[in-house]
Amino acid sequence: MLLNKKISIWYFIREIRSEILFILVFAISIGLLDLLPIFRTISLPLNIPALLGTAVSLLLAFRTSQSYERWWEARTIWGAIVNDSRTFIRLIMQFLPYRDPSIKEFAERQIIWTYALGESLRKLPFSGKVQKYLDAHDIKAFNIPNALLDEHSMQLKDVIASRQLTDFQQKQLNDIMTRLCDSMGKCERLKNTVFPRSYSILVHVLIYVFAVILPFGLDDSQLIVEIVITFLIPVMFIAIEKTSIIMQDPFENRPVDTPMTSIAETIEINLRQMIGEQNVPQKRINDLYYEM
Repeated sequence: MLLNKKISIWYFIREIRSEILFILVFAISIGLLDLLPIFRTISLPLNIPALLGTAVSLLLAFRTSQSYERWWEARTIWGAIVNDSRTFIRLIMQFLPYRDPSIKEFAERQIIWTYALGESLRKLPFSGKVQKYLDAHDIKAFNIPNALLDEHSMQLKDVIASRQLTDFQQKQLNDIMTRLCDSMGKCERLKNTVFPRSYSILVHVLIYVFAVILPFGLDDSQLIVEIVITFLIPVMFIAIEKTSIIMQDPFENRPVDTPMTSIAETIEINLRQMIGEQNVPQKRINDLYYEM
């Protein structure tokens, strides 16, 4: 995916607007209620909300760290897909005779595989390029990327039998196929393994408990300051939590998504240039965007 050079602050605000509104109403309400005599008598030592705030901070630090690890693992996997795609076609070109038609067939299928994998992870309908290839080769399966790897394997079996590749050459090609399958499986694991919901509920509850007790640990003589602090600190906690939630799912077709389409375009350009095609597509460039 391509990202704007500077993600609009309004995009992020829209993601947490309901929480912001709730905390704002709460902060103003608790500030006004604090003017009533019955509430003015309630006072907590400041170290109590400070202790709870520290606990929330530690939980958010762990959550953000785990979310970033998932996001970075996704990007690392797709970096491996780029390398293995190039290596696979390079070995095919090395082991098969020059201008062998199988070379182009392998390259074309590998290109389609990268697009199909990205689109299936995002749960999007297949693009015209992918669908056209699937229809032309009558490929129908529940898991299209896996079916394309099966086509790789079947053709590779025929190539090994007809071209009499050595055992070492077969092992090299099989190792690449295994790595491609491993990368696909890792992507599917990230996509289908959700972050524990109980952890999110716990953090949410602690943030709102912190927001409730914070005003009673502040000085009642400065109403505006009390309202502002009661609003800002919980909102900062919620913003940090929302950031981690956005990062924890790297295949959801959002601005912080792993740029799978852009990576697939790079792989297509590389592979078509490697096999000597003349009409190689150009990388799409937009002055308003950059690759993440």
